[in-house]
Amino acid sequence: MRCGNGEKSVNRAMDLAEVIVHTINHGQQKGPLFYASFPSGTPAAITCTRQLTNGEEAKHRLVSTLWDHLAMLERPLWNGCPSSAGTDFPIRVLRETLGRPRLLVGEYRGPAISFSEGGGRIWAALCADESDIGIDAAESYEFQGAYPVQRVFHPEELEHALSLTGGDREEALALLWSIKEAVVKALGCGFHLVDPRQITVYPSAEGAAAVDGGHTFTAGLSGKAQMRFPLASGRSIRVHSLPVRKMWLSIAICESETGTP
Repeated sequence: MRCGNGEKSVNRAMDLAEVIVHTINHGQQKGPLFYASFPSGTPAAITCTRQLTNGEEAKHRLVSTLWDHLAMLERPLWNGCPSSAGTDFPIRVLRETLGRPRLLVGEYRGPAISFSEGGGRIWAALCADESDIGIDAAESYEFQGAYPVQRVFHPEELEHALSLTGGDREEALALLWSIKEAVVKALGCGFHLVDPRQITVYPSAEGAAAVDGGHTFTAGLSGKAQMRFPLASGRSIRVHSLPVRKMWLSIAICESETGTP
């Protein structure tokens, strides 16, 4: 099947869509993290044989925008980094063995990058220091009906999440799942290596919603997860979660041991 004018419509829509970069400061001595989103599809893309290609183009658009945003910062780690428009240092996103995306700028390893899909959008997050990062979007409707809560969450986690969501069970489950999914992405693996109950989500740090309506949590590893990732067990894992319509967006940071100079 040929895309014809549909392909042109998709490309035109992608050119016109605006990417807004949001910033989160996750520590006084750490670099900020950035996140942004892009529509995951258009009616033309759904009927087009290049749907996957358009998804990859959307990710590249996000990565390029986030990279250019980072390039404007006066950070010692990235001083003099080239713009995404340059041809000498093309931006590429590769996949490691366990599926973690890896950003390359030319032949140089770039900062940590992570992707997720939710709410009809593709989300990307990039860290300005050497920390590992993971992002996940979870929608409340995904947790309707019978859900094996006892196999995924600890009772204390659910109790705290319910207190933050006004007793809305589906929203509380979406919040907790997005946190744990973001953590395994920051670790560079998936739930095939880490059981969800081997990640413990501790109560939000500030106790009340931040300006963006979000909360900051800490997470810890136990059991086999702690044995598989001994280095991560000694590092701080923090997660910033914020509500986006009927969805929770969580960004996990597994901080570097040395930090950014």
